[in-house]
Amino acid sequence: MSAPFASLDTPVAIVDVPRMQHNIQRMQQRMDALGVRLRPHVKTSKCLPVIKAQIAAGASGVTVSTLKEAEHCFAEGISDVFYAVAMAPGKLAQALSLRRQGCQLSILTDSVFAAQSIVDFGKQHDECFEVWIEIDCDGHRSGLNVEDGVLVDVARVLIEGGMRLRGVMTHAGSSYELDTPEALQAMAEQERRVCVTAAQRIREAGLSCPEVSIGSTPTALSALNLEGVTEVRAGVYVFFDLVMHNIGVCQADELALSVLTTVIGHQQDKGWIITDAGWMAMSRDRGTQRQRRDFGYGQVCSEAGDWIEGALFNGANQEHGLITLEAADCVDLAARFPIGSRLRILPNHACATGAQFPHYHACDADGDVQIWSRLHGW
Repeated sequence: MSAPFASLDTPVAIVDVPRMQHNIQRMQQRMDALGVRLRPHVKTSKCLPVIKAQIAAGASGVTVSTLKEAEHCFAEGISDVFYAVAMAPGKLAQALSLRRQGCQLSILTDSVFAAQSIVDFGKQHDECFEVWIEIDCDGHRSGLNVEDGVLVDVARVLIEGGMRLRGVMTHAGSSYELDTPEALQAMAEQERRVCVTAAQRIREAGLSCPEVSIGSTPTALSALNLEGVTEVRAGVYVFFDLVMHNIGVCQADELALSVLTTVIGHQQDKGWIITDAGWMAMSRDRGTQRQRRDFGYGQVCSEAGDWIEGALFNGANQEHGLITLEAADCVDLAARFPIGSRLRILPNHACATGAQFPHYHACDADGDVQIWSRLHGW
């Protein structure tokens, strides 16, 4: 299904397909050069045409953040699926159903209790679940400390309980707080070293731990060496966003997701340009607020996608966006940005902004627009 760009109602999420394809090729070529499998995290797009483009470029399997994503991917013929959120016992029946249908679903745990729950459920239903153990490589979120004796205990509970330990995994989320090549390279090496060490500890205990899975977009694009790693999971690289731009892993012309919005009013005395894209379109994510450059709710661009320097999307109500200009008192806002004119806003966080829309409008190099549905829910 296609629609002329000029006829699109706003606010609407726009995917620049040539940029997206460039980003996919960039990451795939880097992983190929480093000799590891790329298992993209599809929570960024939650969109089948995007996922298929990643697989067509050479990705192997997918990473998901919900079992609904897993079901959606499997229904479309993608069988190697890693549900990379610690498995809650109440979701095991849903995971079992997927595996019984033929999905090669692997799941995650980071505690003895949860591991034992998987074992007990697996035995009850005569199922050998494939399980990863989550490792904490940077104190950012969940996972086991590599020095904690519980690590081997979890592995032993799973293996002796009849499950298959697929391997260990980690995610260097604190890489989002960095913005120099040297710091990113150091974090990438820390991520690699800690996860490889975790696998070695399990193997030294006489247990099988075949795979080592790491990944975040900043570390994947900064790593110099991935010795001992078997796969990388990265997600936001497919679109990139302003947080990634501030970190320094993408250029302005690699940002593939934007929100098209219409100017609906002005407050000349306050220096405001009012648009129909509020936080319901952009999301509440202010991830750049803690970085070296704060983009407010997003970078303001012309309808064609050119950055408008000095324009700041600095306020958002539910359905209203407020844009200000440097030296606005010298600018006739209504003349420069007339009501009905359109702008594009680049998001702080592509995952969060994409989640506000049921569809993407994918624009190719010729200006043709296709409607790509995206998945919602859990």
